[in-house]
Amino acid sequence: MKIRIKFAKTGVMKFVGHLDVMRYFQKAIRRAELPIAYSEGFSPHMLLSFASPLGVGISSTGEYFDMVLAENMKTDEIVKRLNATMVEGMEVLSARHVPDGKASKAMSLVAGADYLVQFREGKMPEIDLETKVPEFFALPQIEIMRKTKRSEKLTDIRPWIYDMKAKKSGVWMQLSTGSVSNLKPELVMEAFCKWCGVELPPFACTILREEVYADIGTEEERKLVPLEALGEEVE
Repeated sequence: MKIRIKFAKTGVMKFVGHLDVMRYFQKAIRRAELPIAYSEGFSPHMLLSFASPLGVGISSTGEYFDMVLAENMKTDEIVKRLNATMVEGMEVLSARHVPDGKASKAMSLVAGADYLVQFREGKMPEIDLETKVPEFFALPQIEIMRKTKRSEKLTDIRPWIYDMKAKKSGVWMQLSTGSVSNLKPELVMEAFCKWCGVELPPFACTILREEVYADIGTEEERKLVPLEALGEEVE
């Protein structure tokens, strides 16, 4: 039985790295006494697959991982058991059974994500967000120097910005995410402020990842749905 877990990572837990989050859930699954399935071979390990890793310092209400259970369980019981083991800042929001045919690993499905970027008090540059954000989003091309493992290269990130709107104290954006093209909200904000002619102060923003999406559309038309929507509740 393949189960997709959606969880929130907030508060001080946003400073815990991805590998430690994986270890945390391995221990939580044991404490919750879930009938987790293991791989075969000389070094059996839990059958877990996490979606797109979250950067240290970023909060989220839309993180996902898949796990395989050796026995069938009610999805609300899985949520109840896991939440009984959670610490402050970690909360399991839902569990969904992923039927055959939709059982790709969460990581390989990821195609987009929503982010809310807000300026800390006293750190907001002199920018009219209501005017400048729509103008920036309407640009046909947005080129930045993007670092790779070996070098830097000029990259047009505009095709990877799916949507962008002004908020009261920041900017909401929907960005391409995943193994093919992964755009960080920090880069978008740097490019935006540079285009506005202002410098973004260090540690000026807080970032919340609100949701992670799969693309079930075609090459001609993108159709993003939350990873959660590809599963179903089991009663």
